Amino acid sequence: MKDLVPPKADQRPYQHKIHNDIRVDEYFWLKEKANPEVIDYLERENDYYLKSTAHTIDFQEDLFEEMKARIKEDDSSVPYFYNGYWYISRFESGKEYSIYIRKKASLDAEEEVIFDCNEMAEGHQYFRLVGITISPDNTKAAFSIDTISRRLYTTKVKNLITGKYLSTSIKNTTGGVVWARDNKTLFYTKKDTETLRSQAIFKHNIISNRSELVYEEKDDTFSVYVMDSKSEDYIFISSYSSLTTEFQYIKSNEPSDKFKYIQKRQRGLEYSISHFGDYFYIFTNADDALNYKIMRTPVSSTERSNWVDFVPHRPSVLLEDLDIFRDYMVLTERENGLSRIRIQSWDGSKDAYLPILGETYTLYTSTNLDFNTSKLRYAFNSLTNPSSVLEYDMETGDIITLKEQEVLGSFDKSDYISKRLWASASDGVKVPISIVRHKDTQLNSETPILQYAYGSYGSTIDPNFSTTRLSLLNRGFAFAIAHVRGGEYMGRNWYEDGKLFNKKNTFSDFISCSKFLIEQGYTSLDHLYAYGGSAGGLLMGVILNDAPEIYNGVISAVPFVDVMTTMLDETIPLTTSEYDEWGNPNDKDYYSYMKSYSPYDNVKAQDYPNLLVTSGFHDSQVQYWEPAKWVARLRELKTNKKQLYLNTDMEAGHGGASGRFDALKETAKKYSFLLELENHKK
Repeated sequence: MKDLVPPKADQRPYQHKIHNDIRVDEYFWLKEKANPEVIDYLERENDYYLKSTAHTIDFQEDLFEEMKARIKEDDSSVPYFYNGYWYISRFESGKEYSIYIRKKASLDAEEEVIFDCNEMAEGHQYFRLVGITISPDNTKAAFSIDTISRRLYTTKVKNLITGKYLSTSIKNTTGGVVWARDNKTLFYTKKDTETLRSQAIFKHNIISNRSELVYEEKDDTFSVYVMDSKSEDYIFISSYSSLTTEFQYIKSNEPSDKFKYIQKRQRGLEYSISHFGDYFYIFTNADDALNYKIMRTPVSSTERSNWVDFVPHRPSVLLEDLDIFRDYMVLTERENGLSRIRIQSWDGSKDAYLPILGETYTLYTSTNLDFNTSKLRYAFNSLTNPSSVLEYDMETGDIITLKEQEVLGSFDKSDYISKRLWASASDGVKVPISIVRHKDTQLNSETPILQYAYGSYGSTIDPNFSTTRLSLLNRGFAFAIAHVRGGEYMGRNWYEDGKLFNKKNTFSDFISCSKFLIEQGYTSLDHLYAYGGSAGGLLMGVILNDAPEIYNGVISAVPFVDVMTTMLDETIPLTTSEYDEWGNPNDKDYYSYMKSYSPYDNVKAQDYPNLLVTSGFHDSQVQYWEPAKWVARLRELKTNKKQLYLNTDMEAGHGGASGRFDALKETAKKYSFLLELENHKK
């Protein structure tokens, strides 16, 4: 509707002063969450978005129904066996949430419903259940729920024999717990309610209903968690930052013992612990092992001086995971961007890789809780192949498919084509791009391409399958993942080259990939689109400032765009723990570098492409006011009249809607935005 007037936020200039520099923030007041004027502004933006896109409502509904129709509504997980029971989660037709069940000894046994999340979610706009952990004697289940979407969980315990809930109700936890062998002691992690830092480990006696502090992490750049070993012999506390880790341990049958250190923290030393027999196996970057290696040490002598190499470091191979079984060790590796799974027997008789073909796929080990089994479960999918759970017999080499994701409707994976391309970055480095299209879509200057990336925290975006994405591919879009620096797709150095003072490589890599797609004739300026969320939303903010002319439209979801204000405020969740990722702006050099790319601080008077920004009012990771301020400044400064929308979910947080179908409605909004720009009406 052309006569609609976009909302404007009042300008109330506020001066930030540090390092003899002044930043004027005219929308700083939007941080006042309880201020009715803030709510009014967000609701006016939502109203503008809804009215401006009212003509697409039917199309959004069609997209929603189309995506929903591909989902097998009465679906269930592959059962896994643990401590005498088979565990299964399932969805039922028309229901938003999972039902968790178990069967004793045999899959033919009568099912026992542990949790029906559909019943538990009644009366809540948002609901999430996490951390289901069964006591060693199989009689109790600890679990945690969040009904606000702020990732502050309440941990509870259910008696599985009586079906009744215990009086245990522990607020503000991370959601995960560990049972001691006595079946009455729970170890859990407490969060700071303001910063959301995981800061302390407690143990809780479910009989007395009392908790006791075990360990508090005083360094606010570190967080903590608690875990047990797969052997179930040990309980570990880990303190961690971006660059450094530290572990403490006790035996799980002695919960009253004092935790002892494996190795006290040394800045830059990262390690994690697995247990087998008389040894701790240590996944570490010790001795400058950039891509990690495996060392081991006797459980009786855990200090660093006793660690010896077990799987050596390889400069071209990134170690990503270690899984230990009674007779085998399983390594997940990555070389030249491609994952592979290596199986080695402890007696040295076997050293083999799982057979995998292709160059754009996702591969990882799946649920493997049974320490004594010879069966390895793993998952495989690709841009063209639905997700599969497979089982590899480590003794015989046999492989069986336990389940392949069923895509309802007329889907045929042979209708889609994927490949990997290589673009040249501004410094000459080759950046991989995974791309998929329908076989009837020809890549040329008229082809719309949606380019996606994340590019932070060493998080690798593998080329995975998506049923929702088919709604774009079937309408002539191609989808491309730019594996930019800041992730670990090409190894740990790929991450190191995209953080701190190298952070701008992430942004320039994405732009280089965009220019490559245009220069190669795969698309054009009028048909290239970009999408990223959270730290990927930061990426979107930078490319919008630096290369707005390249893109016809951009979607920025829950974007981290006000870098300076957030990183200078230590009360904001996650700030201090992320200094090793972005830098500490209290240091003048970091301040200057971060300010030079911070999207909010670099909005300028220029033409911007069509832009859809999404946010969650209860977002704990990226506060709602970051995208709100950013959109307000963009409205004030942009020099053209292309679309600019801010849609804030007033009930949700960082992850958006919690129900499986509600989440599809959010995707339908985003897709209708893109498809309308390509003049698709149905």
